[in-house]
Amino acid sequence: MLKKTFRLYRDHYVALLRLGVPIMIGQLGIIIVGFADNIMVGHHTSEELAAASFVNNLFNLPLMFALGFSLGLTPLIGNLVGKNQVAKAGQTLRYGLIANLLLAILLIGVMSVVYVNIDRMGQPEELLPLIKPYFLIHLSGLIFIMLFNAFKQFADGIMDTRISMYILLCGNVLNIIGNYLLIFGPGFFPELGLLGAGFSTLLSRIFTLSVFVYLFFFTSRYGRFKEGFRHLKGDSGKQLLHLTKMGMPIAFQMGMETGSFNLSVIMMGWIGTAALAAHQAVATFTTIGFMLYYGIGSAITILVSNAKGAGEMNKVRSIANAGFHVIILLAVCIVIIMALFRQQVGYLFTDSEEVNGIVALLIIPTMVYQFGDGLQVAYANALRGIGDVKPMALIAFVSYFLVCLPAAYLFGFVCRGGAMGIWWGFPIGLTLAGVMFYSRFRYKMKNSKIV
Repeated sequence: MLKKTFRLYRDHYVALLRLGVPIMIGQLGIIIVGFADNIMVGHHTSEELAAASFVNNLFNLPLMFALGFSLGLTPLIGNLVGKNQVAKAGQTLRYGLIANLLLAILLIGVMSVVYVNIDRMGQPEELLPLIKPYFLIHLSGLIFIMLFNAFKQFADGIMDTRISMYILLCGNVLNIIGNYLLIFGPGFFPELGLLGAGFSTLLSRIFTLSVFVYLFFFTSRYGRFKEGFRHLKGDSGKQLLHLTKMGMPIAFQMGMETGSFNLSVIMMGWIGTAALAAHQAVATFTTIGFMLYYGIGSAITILVSNAKGAGEMNKVRSIANAGFHVIILLAVCIVIIMALFRQQVGYLFTDSEEVNGIVALLIIPTMVYQFGDGLQVAYANALRGIGDVKPMALIAFVSYFLVCLPAAYLFGFVCRGGAMGIWWGFPIGLTLAGVMFYSRFRYKMKNSKIV
């Protein structure tokens, strides 16, 4: 049975890994830089680490929302390339950059309101002089992030995923070197502490965008798309509306998933400091698994949209199923690692016996939700590939806000399960989302007369 399945899906497995592995590596590089950031800032002063943690958590939601919006560009580009409409793909990138720029300006406005109200958020007074300038540096980087996202999703859509990996890895190396030089100030460099970490991150974001701009406009790599980018006319309002209709449901879906984890922090705080620290440790650790799934999920979107554009709808279901197989294999590996090291994971983040004990407990529901997480990543990306994004925000709202968070409160407080009870809400929410995305995908396939 396994041999027959492998023969049936073999070509799809190869294509998914060829596209997905570079995306995985690029995303894991970002996580490693985040770890390095925290370690270096923490070794400078613990107050700066606390300030960095506060600001980074505030920006998690808008950054995931921005990423979700840019993901709407990938299936549009993949569909056009599948139809061999190269000029139209270049034009779509132009409008994609405009749409991402406009959303960046909107997010800057929203986060500026947050900045004005930082004094009212109950943070320790001694941290505010550290929080405010670091916040402003992050704010100034939003435009560079979103424009980079547009270029990256364009490159992914045309199946050029390796270039994004190389650019991200170079940017990550630059960030780590900049962190060391500007945080600690060796030699003639200024010792700026947390502010130096912020400047280093900003410079790396400017660098990654600049490289993509150079490659697109000043090399032959994307030459066949430049004519459409520069000269192909179109109804600007209609094009931007189309991009918004594709991007916004994905943005809300990813934002609500991220929001369910962020809002559960409030419930953890009701239990105590140790529970809050354990939540942060496990959430950070599990990001690695999510990013691996995200790499294969992005490859599913690319291949499905390309097949749809080429009129090869008979391949769509098998691509999505093959992607789910790969993700589940990754999930099994991750669960085994968690099972083997759950008693030690907490010590990566703290020396506290109490926190480590809670981390070991939280990893149990974390292992359980890997299947649901893999299911929702695979078929959410398949739906993006066929352009069926409108139901995604509703499914996310039901799964994460109407089911996951209330279940977390029920198990954590009504049933007195504590921190572990709160985390049992996640397997329920993620699995429900996965089942609903899968059901929607099956419905669309049947509706397309694909058996």
